[in-house]
Amino acid sequence: MARRRVEVGKGSALPGSPFLTHIGLKEDKVQPGIHPFTLPLLKEPLDVRLSTPVTFLVGENGAGKSTLLEALAWAAGFGQRGGHRDQSFAEGADGHTLGRALRMGWRQRVTGGFFLRAETFFDFASYLEEVGSTFESYGGKSLHDQSHGEAFLSLFSHNFEDGLFILDEPEAALSPQRQLAFLRILHDLGGKKVAQFVIATHSPILLTLPGSRVLSLDSGKISEVDYRDTEHFRLTRDFLNAPVRFFRHLLEEEQRDADDDQ
Repeated sequence: MARRRVEVGKGSALPGSPFLTHIGLKEDKVQPGIHPFTLPLLKEPLDVRLSTPVTFLVGENGAGKSTLLEALAWAAGFGQRGGHRDQSFAEGADGHTLGRALRMGWRQRVTGGFFLRAETFFDFASYLEEVGSTFESYGGKSLHDQSHGEAFLSLFSHNFEDGLFILDEPEAALSPQRQLAFLRILHDLGGKKVAQFVIATHSPILLTLPGSRVLSLDSGKISEVDYRDTEHFRLTRDFLNAPVRFFRHLLEEEQRDADDDQ
């Protein structure tokens, strides 16, 4: 099956990813007191440097990962609900408040790529049905005729090649085995420097990708961390090493809460 080819930066003296190298804020576009500028992440000057083909964003729910990725995707020219740059469905008329405030530094402009939002992937699959897609670049089969995990992996395997890929929790529908298959795709494309990935994830499996960079949003600012120092990795490792101890602690905590309520 032929894969979808996308043109990447002709004539550049420095070809290859990372294409997008810096994310900051246009101070005149910041709206203090208005969401999402109330997020701790945005109360300090935003200065994100992207130096590797694959960058992971980690943090607890509410840290701002998805908000930042959605804004980044909008500012890069993707639809707010996902897809390629030439695909738009259920688009908001006013654009994205944070997206318009982002200052983006490019070493090399690219036209290809994809924005994945796990929560709107069903809508994206329906959009492809509505426009009469042949699904040639999605494995030759309707995404609705595949399981959620199969559809995700079909997208990654047949549709990802050159360009900027912004992915929000791509592991959401993937079994551990298929996360490993996705790691191979990231490794192959990142190693060739034909693609750049910015990925928000909770998966300790994905975070282990050699040569990637992990940025944590947990402290209210963006800081680089080793994947072994992330809460995702440490908690998963410790739980799997001693699940009985964790369950005992959880049950004791539940009993204390019940006693306090009496």
